[in-house]
Amino acid sequence: MGRDEARDLLIARGAGTLDHPGGTLLAHLDRVEARLTAWGARDELRLAGLCHAFYGTDGFAEKLLPLERRAELAAAIGAEAEGLVHFYASCDREFSYPRLAAPDGLFRDRFSGRTYMPTTRQRADFAELTAANELDVLNENQDLRARHGGALLRLFTRWRGLLTEDAWHAAREGLALRGPERAAYLRGLARGDVVRGDDLDGHAP
Repeated sequence: MGRDEARDLLIARGAGTLDHPGGTLLAHLDRVEARLTAWGARDELRLAGLCHAFYGTDGFAEKLLPLERRAELAAAIGAEAEGLVHFYASCDREFSYPRLAAPDGLFRDRFSGRTYMPTTRQRADFAELTAANELDVLNENQDLRARHGGALLRLFTRWRGLLTEDAWHAAREGLALRGPERAAYLRGLARGDVVRGDDLDGHAP
């Protein structure tokens, strides 16, 4: 089991023919895996990045496999990586994103409606995969970057404690704001958010 088996299953399920910013869904998934690899992600998280869209997500409804066939993905990439894919896919983003950075924050499963408290490792894996996914989407579509870049920078600023240094640097540099974007970003900050000027400009401290 591993990357070759995962890509074979992705191709068999049509990922190479589905449109996605930057080309096809398969191309996007390859780039997400490459980002995670560059950031030093362990094998299970890297494979989850490659396969994160199998069950759809709260932002991408298309499914490559129904939940009833989870065993097929687990056979290809292993139980831990498949569990990460399911965890990522299950996220009710509106409910869970604002709570993810809090150690006692609840997570809502959009499939079952259940709320529960994820482990610290689950939170960190989720944040890292989200950063890799969203940075790729915005890198491939400048219109989406203009519309959502500020909100994502606010999100990743709040999640900074969950992200690796490589992921945080990529988010800060990839979402660096100028002019009107910068002003809109600052207006959207919540009380208690801590931001340095170099966080906005994308420069290393």
